[in-house]
Amino acid sequence: WHPVPAHAKGESMQVQVHTDNKIQGGESLAHWIQEEATTRLGRFRDVITRVEVFLSDVDGGKSGANDKRCRLEARPAGRQPVTVTADADKVADAFTGAAEKLVRALEHDLGRVKDRNGRETIRTQDE
Repeated sequence: WHPVPAHAKGESMQVQVHTDNKIQGGESLAHWIQEEATTRLGRFRDVITRVEVFLSDVDGGKSGANDKRCRLEARPAGRQPVTVTADADKVADAFTGAAEKLVRALEHDLGRVKDRNGRETIRTQDE
């Protein structure tokens, strides 16, 4: 895995992009992914300390269907990491698919924390 340098300005949530040696795009790809991750995960900015993005070509550079993989790992402060993976024909599609999965997983995971911390849920409201 090779970390690709790209820096988001003024964000508390770090987004680190790692690629294998078969993924093309370099800094421009890393910058796009950082911007997209910051936008898509912005509402979790106060909870997530870091997002790690791992991009790989599962066919080792050969052309094939759904051979681009994106694994996203979000690190909420004081909680276990939340990891999702998506495969697609293109790196951008694999990233957006993984990002959508990560948003749903974080909503679910962080929603359970709120429920345990005393927020009323539909199951505990008087009818």
